[in-house]
Amino acid sequence: MKHISIIVPKGAILGSLEGSRQILSQVNDFFKMKGQPAVFDIRLVGLSKATAVSGGLFTVNTDVTIADVDRTDLIIIPAIDGVITEALERNSEFVPWIKKQYEQGAEIASLCLGAFLLASTGLLEGRKCATHWLAENDFRMMFPEVDLVTEKIITDEHGIYSSGGAFSYLNLILYLIEKYVGREIAIMAAKVFAIELDRKDQLSFTIFQGQKAHEDEQIRNIQEFIEKNFHEKITIDQLADMQAIGRRNLERRFKKATANTIVEYIQRVKMEAAKFSLETSRENVNEVMYKVGYSDTKAFRTTFKRITGLSPIQYRAKYNRTISVN
Repeated sequence: MKHISIIVPKGAILGSLEGSRQILSQVNDFFKMKGQPAVFDIRLVGLSKATAVSGGLFTVNTDVTIADVDRTDLIIIPAIDGVITEALERNSEFVPWIKKQYEQGAEIASLCLGAFLLASTGLLEGRKCATHWLAENDFRMMFPEVDLVTEKIITDEHGIYSSGGAFSYLNLILYLIEKYVGREIAIMAAKVFAIELDRKDQLSFTIFQGQKAHEDEQIRNIQEFIEKNFHEKITIDQLADMQAIGRRNLERRFKKATANTIVEYIQRVKMEAAKFSLETSRENVNEVMYKVGYSDTKAFRTTFKRITGLSPIQYRAKYNRTISVN
């Protein structure tokens, strides 16, 4: 039997905590229905026996505290709420316990913003991690040593797992179920809870937010220029001349400040504008392409799909309500 510890951080988001427990408990029920023993020993583990979650709206009564758990097989870290730095401080007592369990062979899975608590252990240094795309800028600033992959729904590296934004944690739980007890059971769980199985990325959900929480005023001026003039052809040399900065120095400073190259930033801004047009207008793909400053159809479609995971036509069909209902 695999021992699963779902930790209950102070200020946890109840949905990912209880949702994980429900799905894993359902797997036990599948086996019981077949006259077989349960496969998971699921426990809620807290710093105390009663923990306020979801902004104090609910209280979770845990099964045990971390002092009672000497060894476990899997730790699940649910999403945390509120000001992240304060949430990490409130839950700092979990950190040495998580590290000790990992050193003893436990696997760890963070759900959505639970990635911040996982990263605070230092176990993610040099490793890939996913989290909610809304938290990308804050995460990069706090944990620059972590390879953040916000486009991913799931990461799996050296017994450490993470999930992307919000309800994508469901996909990680199914992924773990498949790994531990097989695909047939994972499919059954997906059907019972109406979860789309095998979703690989969250690209189509992502809204690009340029990182401006830095101290480099010249770089921020360039970011604002790009965002106001995305429909025009913008070159790196042009931007360098505007701020009287050498090209190589500009590229280095821009990457350091924004976590994007200048070309990536321009593309992301253009694609964000294209997404908005496809969501809200009846303009055809070529009209949208010209509107955001592209003249090469292949380049536009290739870039759009790389950034969103969908072709422009697929994206429009998915998100343009006016067109989809006609």
